[in-house]
Amino acid sequence: MNRRIKTIISTALAATMVFGVAGCGGIQGTSKEFSPKYSSDTEYKLSVVGTYSNFESLESAIERFYEHYPNGEIEYNYLDDYSNTIVNALAGQEAPDIYVVQPWMYGNEKLDPLFSAAENLADSKLNINLDCIRQGVRWEMNNGEVLTLPVFATSYGMLVNMDIFEKEGLKVPKTYGELKETCEKLKAAGYESPIMGSNTSTTPGIGYTFAYPMFAKTVKDDRSIEADLNNLVPSAGEAMRAPLTRLKELVDSGCIDIDKCTAEIEDDYNAVIMRFFEGDVPMMLCSGDVVSGTKKRESKSEAFSANPFKYDFYIAPSGDEGGYYMDSMSILFSVNKNSTNLDMTNEFIRFLTSEKELGLMAQEKRLITPTKDYSLDEVYASLSGFPADRTVNFRDTEILDTAVKEFRAAAYAVINGEMSVDEAVAGYGSISGK
Repeated sequence: MNRRIKTIISTALAATMVFGVAGCGGIQGTSKEFSPKYSSDTEYKLSVVGTYSNFESLESAIERFYEHYPNGEIEYNYLDDYSNTIVNALAGQEAPDIYVVQPWMYGNEKLDPLFSAAENLADSKLNINLDCIRQGVRWEMNNGEVLTLPVFATSYGMLVNMDIFEKEGLKVPKTYGELKETCEKLKAAGYESPIMGSNTSTTPGIGYTFAYPMFAKTVKDDRSIEADLNNLVPSAGEAMRAPLTRLKELVDSGCIDIDKCTAEIEDDYNAVIMRFFEGDVPMMLCSGDVVSGTKKRESKSEAFSANPFKYDFYIAPSGDEGGYYMDSMSILFSVNKNSTNLDMTNEFIRFLTSEKELGLMAQEKRLITPTKDYSLDEVYASLSGFPADRTVNFRDTEILDTAVKEFRAAAYAVINGEMSVDEAVAGYGSISGK
């Protein structure tokens, strides 16, 4: 008997995306490491709520879980305006068993209930294999508790058209010096703007994607400046000087044509992907979240369908010794410790927590796996073994959103000639409000 998948998108918990009913046949790809704790005829009903309107990779994982426990049902609920509805959902009579958490939610007083309601996944009695999680994205609280399971990770860097590099006999640059030399050769070969990207003040935009990792590394190396940055103290703007200077050098060198980017890329997601798929852009600055949209858009691009090419994701080489890898969490799951189905909820989380299952979910979504094994998706193969001294994870800094917005605004102003680097540094604390 085939499972029927019904998709309903709503703002209420009552409207669900239902994955499955009882009676599933065998499904290939089940994790060999997982050993069921309960009888295969156990009946259960679990609910998951989150921010994605379409969570296909979770659907696939649920189907693999059904191979072990076919007599159950797992519902996924998409909530509109998630940050304003999730707390009420947790307090409701039909509270979810599992719910999505994002890093920025921590420290937000309004969202404290998300963390106070979360089960400690590091409790040895649960037997959840957190050792498979990459240390950089394992979110351990000061008291040693682990309240979240990272499902997807992300970063900032660039999509690289590997066919162009092979055609022109070039290697992907590893340092800023190599980047400039490579761009000169590409321009001589007829590529007007060897690097392109979205000219926006958003996180996938040119300025943030290229320069923010260097800024974060500056803060990691000197945490004493963090408080002043977060409090928008003008003198703290000096921390932006090096990354903004390097960003200005990138533009002035001719590696990237800002006017061309503005004219040809109208948004920071779909247009970035579709322009890259035209096949004539050697390097496209973007975030991992943008990369996640590539797989579905390959068939939507006439140019790519007619002339497909190999592409990979690399960290943009903004530094003299190389680029900086922002090892960032994207989506995490928390378990409601007050769940009425806690045993089977934990069993599902235990099933998910393996290099294979989390890797498969990340591969299907085309985001970065939170595990130690990058090998399932070759698009991200370049991240394997990335030097630790040029990696920045969420525990290395605590840069608040106010400071992030200020940096984004400064980077945008600098690449568009609205401010000099000196003006941006001196104006720290008042740029994003202009």
